[in-house]
Amino acid sequence: MTRLQLSIIASAIALFFVLYFGCETQPKKQQLLEKSRALAAERTDATTLIEEAFATLAPAERSAIETLAAQAEAAGSDTAKAPALYRQLSGEWYKLGFQAVAGYYAQLAAEATNDDQSWSIAGTTYLLCFQQAPEEKSKSFCLPRAITAFENAISIAPENVTHRVNLALCYVESPPQDNPMKGILMLRDLNDKYPDNTAVINQLARLAIKTGQYDRAIERLNEALRLNPGDANANCLMALALEETGKAEEAAKFALKCPK
Repeated sequence: MTRLQLSIIASAIALFFVLYFGCETQPKKQQLLEKSRALAAERTDATTLIEEAFATLAPAERSAIETLAAQAEAAGSDTAKAPALYRQLSGEWYKLGFQAVAGYYAQLAAEATNDDQSWSIAGTTYLLCFQQAPEEKSKSFCLPRAITAFENAISIAPENVTHRVNLALCYVESPPQDNPMKGILMLRDLNDKYPDNTAVINQLARLAIKTGQYDRAIERLNEALRLNPGDANANCLMALALEETGKAEEAAKFALKCPK
């Protein structure tokens, strides 16, 4: 058998193992290098956003941020101090209107603690950034990080339905081109699995209102309020749905239970 034939056979065997067994052909060092480069790129993107935001701050705002950042840097890997300081920085940046930077510091806090609630907070901050940030650069920075954060939360606490609802909302807010119904189908699947979960019902009702399906929304909200009459979100959504259908007097009753 010639060398060329041996080479062809070897290539075919390698391809077989990749396709059949899903073997990873990349050396570990190469995988680690690529992961390191991806993390470096993320840090670079975040640094750029921080620098651009910092340049717009008033002197007093800069001073407050610099003080917290110095304290966080000094804390280093201290798991007792660093996460709290990252959360403070996240809160300050959020109050200043820089949601992407706020999300990044919430992510650092989550990386330091690696608990599901911290990842959920990071994901929520990033999702709010995607919803509220006026510029596309921040939106494109935030959405994939929101998805990753909620996936991390789910991997730590798979029984927490809220994390799954929030992940679905990421895909509702920005449907993948190859699967535009992904987020909605995720919510429907959650509704099938957890029919008594009002958070899932409320989100489906919210989507129904958004698409003008008010009767369907009212039907879902009646179910949510049957399960939990004091649910603030359900009351607010019901008031909105009834208002849209011209039932102002009935809507006012639910509006009274809707926080201002």
